[in-house]
Amino acid sequence: MTRVLWFILKLAAGFVLLSLALVLVYRFVPVPVTATMLMDERGIAKDWEPLSNIDRNLVRAVIAGEDGKFCSHDGFDRAAIEQAIRRNQQGGRIRGGSTISQQTAKNVFLWQGGGYFRKGLEAWFTFLIEKIWGKRRIMEVYLNVAETGIGTYGAEAGAQRYFGKSAARLTPAEAARMAAALPLPKERSVTNPSGWLRRHGNRISARIGVVRRDGLDACVYE
Repeated sequence: MTRVLWFILKLAAGFVLLSLALVLVYRFVPVPVTATMLMDERGIAKDWEPLSNIDRNLVRAVIAGEDGKFCSHDGFDRAAIEQAIRRNQQGGRIRGGSTISQQTAKNVFLWQGGGYFRKGLEAWFTFLIEKIWGKRRIMEVYLNVAETGIGTYGAEAGAQRYFGKSAARLTPAEAARMAAALPLPKERSVTNPSGWLRRHGNRISARIGVVRRDGLDACVYE
């Protein structure tokens, strides 16, 4: 029993040290590849860009569409989590409540899919990147590793694919359409949205002005 306990303790200590090392490295070094990219059978298109080369409209759009409290929470939107738990209890399926920080932690260090074990690891990595990276780096990494289309990863590759231009020159409407497709990039059209998706993109476009007016992206640029 003592040997088993000692093995578990060493395993836990090794995991903590390894995760800390990875988070520290990626605080400064571009993330070269993620599990999602490695599992993409169609090949991948990606082009890492510093946040200074990504239009602020896109930052505002993802905050408007994905995480309006990005600058005010510590990585976890507890109200959204509680709401998701209530929905899950009613429907029996694990859903939503993830912040941009949580999505970044999942995209960089873990795998897609649900499950409480993965969510627990996600919480650990979210805590680490909030403490070690800070909001600007989290946003920069998120916009470079997020899946933006079939075999397409990051803001720059997405902007080139859909609009034939750099991510540094996106209009509010273009940024809103990319943000609207982010949760399901393989299924949601960026260039020709219709119905609910088009209305959702229009709502995000309108909220970009709210993010700008209320300084909801201030933590990214301070």
